[in-house]
Amino acid sequence: MANRMVWNGTAYFGAGAIKNIPEEVARRGFKKALIVTDKDLIKFGVAKKVFDVLEEAGLAYAVFDSLKQNPTIKNVQDCVAAFKAAGADYMIAIGGGSSMDTAKGTGIIINNPEYADVRSLEGVAPTKHPAVPTFAVPTTAGTAAETTINYVITDEEKRRKFVCVDPHDIPQIAVVDADMMSSMPKGLAAATGMDALTHAIEGYITPGAWELSDMFSLKSIQLIADNLRAAVNDDCSQAKENMALGQYVTGMAYSNVGLGLVHGMAHPLGAFYDMPHGVANALLLPYIMEYNADYTCEKYREIARVFGVEGVDKMSPAEYRRAAVDAVRQLSKDVHIPQKLSELNVKEADLEALTESAFADVCTPGNPRKATKEDILALYKEAF
Repeated sequence: MANRMVWNGTAYFGAGAIKNIPEEVARRGFKKALIVTDKDLIKFGVAKKVFDVLEEAGLAYAVFDSLKQNPTIKNVQDCVAAFKAAGADYMIAIGGGSSMDTAKGTGIIINNPEYADVRSLEGVAPTKHPAVPTFAVPTTAGTAAETTINYVITDEEKRRKFVCVDPHDIPQIAVVDADMMSSMPKGLAAATGMDALTHAIEGYITPGAWELSDMFSLKSIQLIADNLRAAVNDDCSQAKENMALGQYVTGMAYSNVGLGLVHGMAHPLGAFYDMPHGVANALLLPYIMEYNADYTCEKYREIARVFGVEGVDKMSPAEYRRAAVDAVRQLSKDVHIPQKLSELNVKEADLEALTESAFADVCTPGNPRKATKEDILALYKEAF
């Protein structure tokens, strides 16, 4: 069996990396960018860092900022219209997963207009043409959307999020500049960091994982375990740069091998309550790690090891699995992640509807333990 890995054509890392954008634009002969971002990133001067680089180089651009967290079908369709109206020939996505996912859906539809309804992109759509060339500039250290072949769109009419998987959507260039993440509020840094940890752990234990993906996943888990507390609680610039790298590294793995039930259960929370995706993942992760523990062979031992747990080689499987779950839960608490869904205004009356949506989610089959609807409902209740 062959294992496929799809990554960016080019990636830049480190503080000041956005200064390389003009050179890459010139090399490719692009004429005008549509910048896809959100109003807050403009308001607080984060997107301006890229605007300034483009203006200094004399590069033309237009801006689309009419999107929201958990971007909707309408957001994508409006962005398609903005791209056409601007006469753009490439995009620069600045932000977290919301900006990146909007740009991915837009780029696919521009070059594959038969999918203009957006809904038909759910799952693995057989698109024929690569998306519009896109530069991805993350402002959070969590989603790794800049290096993935996945994007998630919200269907407001049906109150559900759907996942699209398409090698054609990956940004041509990722620019992972820690300076673009320096102004993240602590709560956002914590949630996106735990989101990255969720990606790393789910990508590590999914049945599709293999030696190369495991190398990336385990290194990412170590980087997050070593740096998230300092990035959130101490505002440490080196820790933030390490988190930026860690979240990218896990994207190189999970994008190609799959995720699992944490994402399957988190997506409905975003659709029902517009809950930030990182918060939903962060809260659910320890509960579902417990649920999966007996189906993970020796992988929880290695998770515990990179978290710094001593004596794992002398532990029984039950002991090192408990140690791994406890280490993840403690990290979650240390960066002040809510521990119960009831703290986030989730309604108990919605749990059965959430369960139906989670069971149908495209990420759920990637779980190492096959989950029934009854299992999922029980997990929601435990986390409630």
